[in-house]
Amino acid sequence: MRILGISALYHDSAAALLVDGKLVAAAQEERFSRKKHDAGFPQQAIDFCVRHAGLAFKDIDYVAFYDKPFLKFERLLETYLAFAPRGFTSFRMAIPVWLKEKLLQKTLLRDELKRWIPDFDWHNKLLFGEHHQSHAASAFFPSPFEKAAVLTMDGVGEWATTSLAMGEGSELQMMREIHFPHSLGLLYSAFTYYTGFKVNSGEYKVMGLAPYGEPRFKSTILDKLVDLKDDGSFRLNLDYFDYCTGLRMTNEKFDALFGGKPRKAEERLTQREMDLAASIQAVTEEVVLRLTRSVAQQTGARNLCLAGGVALNCVANGKVLREKVFDNIWVQPAAGDAGGAVGAAYAAYHGFCRQPRRVNGHLNTPQIDSMDGSYLGPEYAQPDIEARLQAAGAKFETLPYDGMIETTAQALADEKAVGWFQGRMEFGPRALGGRSILGDPRSPSMQKTLNLKVKYRESFRPFAPSVLREDVSDWFDIDADSPYMLMVAPVVERRRRTMTADEQALFGIDKLNVPRSDIPAVTHVDYSARIQTVHRQTNPAYYDLISAFKAKTGCPVVVNTSFNVRGEPIVCTPEDAFRCFMGSEIEVLVVGNCVLRKEAQDPSLKRDYKGAFELD
Repeated sequence: MRILGISALYHDSAAALLVDGKLVAAAQEERFSRKKHDAGFPQQAIDFCVRHAGLAFKDIDYVAFYDKPFLKFERLLETYLAFAPRGFTSFRMAIPVWLKEKLLQKTLLRDELKRWIPDFDWHNKLLFGEHHQSHAASAFFPSPFEKAAVLTMDGVGEWATTSLAMGEGSELQMMREIHFPHSLGLLYSAFTYYTGFKVNSGEYKVMGLAPYGEPRFKSTILDKLVDLKDDGSFRLNLDYFDYCTGLRMTNEKFDALFGGKPRKAEERLTQREMDLAASIQAVTEEVVLRLTRSVAQQTGARNLCLAGGVALNCVANGKVLREKVFDNIWVQPAAGDAGGAVGAAYAAYHGFCRQPRRVNGHLNTPQIDSMDGSYLGPEYAQPDIEARLQAAGAKFETLPYDGMIETTAQALADEKAVGWFQGRMEFGPRALGGRSILGDPRSPSMQKTLNLKVKYRESFRPFAPSVLREDVSDWFDIDADSPYMLMVAPVVERRRRTMTADEQALFGIDKLNVPRSDIPAVTHVDYSARIQTVHRQTNPAYYDLISAFKAKTGCPVVVNTSFNVRGEPIVCTPEDAFRCFMGSEIEVLVVGNCVLRKEAQDPSLKRDYKGAFELD
């Protein structure tokens, strides 16, 4: 049985394909269209999934969409009626878009799909699942657990913003929900907006900025904005927000509470924004911890699965892990809306088609799950790589596998920035050693160099360490699998550097250039790190590279960041990798067995990314 899952027409469109219950392919449309957070119909992602499986579209048994458009339209309409006449101007502007994109979405989907296969039985074979059901299915069914509680937290689907489900075998039962407009995701997005970043893409910047501040507004948020109960349930004080009916997230009352208007994107970050980030992060952690404690107590579950955009908050995830109220935690690597495509396919396969489930992993090795390391996108054979690079004008040396690994490890040991393009592209927002930019974590200048000269982005942004699984507890205060870079843990004490009194007295961004450990490039200002554990089973080439680097340096850790510059999606093709290489200060590019050095390239092919992108 072949089921195609689709997430589309809101943000981060994607497609995923199940064949007889196995997830064989998944990809986001942005990687092909080169339009960041592409919300359009994912035609190229669908085409990839079908072709990768060696199928034609006529071979698909069902197409499953990740939410129910009419319920979403119902929520939008009821919200405006509840708040009328407030917000009438935005209602008048929005209603034509709603009619086209929400109420008529089912027809739009059918029309798009009919272009490919006009005689397909769309009336019976186009399925729709609810948004949080898709999220929950994306977390439970690929997980390595036979039984687990599933907590979904995001902005909003149709009505639900937070939900609890219980999964066992091939069954997934939705248990409880918190409904719009009371939303942890929208609360976090309100502070994303207020601190000058883009909603639905800048939330991770707020998380990265938080350690530079003090949570001095935490009590204000809990006193004025959020009525938080002991069990983690909550209600927001809507007097301070404008997202229900307006064209912005917050209002003048919110401004007065926090001492000024929202920061504009081009304005300099101040200590106020850092303290606001620290405060909303602290509140979010408190809500998530109360929710997970309550879930454990009420369900008795020993395993927890997480999904929804809030599940990408790896700092909160790390605190849940360290509380040990669950034996095991598994987070869907594409926890946001893109992962809804995976969940829609799984929900259709197990729920609608009543097919049995095979659990891929084992509780003692939870990295062996049905996501296969999330390496589910396109890959390129060596002859194809060479032909594509030649056509792009690249100059390269082709080495045997061992030589490629040795050369790359040496380049890292020499503190060079390395573009790494190997195997299948990752699904989800994190680069996991398939489409990554790598560096030496021991270098005190590597974080600043990668941010300002390679990625062309804000200097405060932290980088993640990729570490061999067997060595993780020797460097970080964690002894668990984190294959998807969704857990934060502290660097162990013996690897830390003691700061001087003057260094400890620094505030804000002044903390950035103070080395804090033996691996300063991946140690955030609070001694934390967003960890990816690397496993031979899922990415042997990346595992071999880090092992070779360890043999040279004694350090089983490398810096890992996504292979892109600010404003562009992660690279998808060898040509994308070469263009990014030529438009940044990446010094060495490794694509398959091809090694490219910057000094050997035709300077006329250089691209200028600097200043080309707005703050996103």
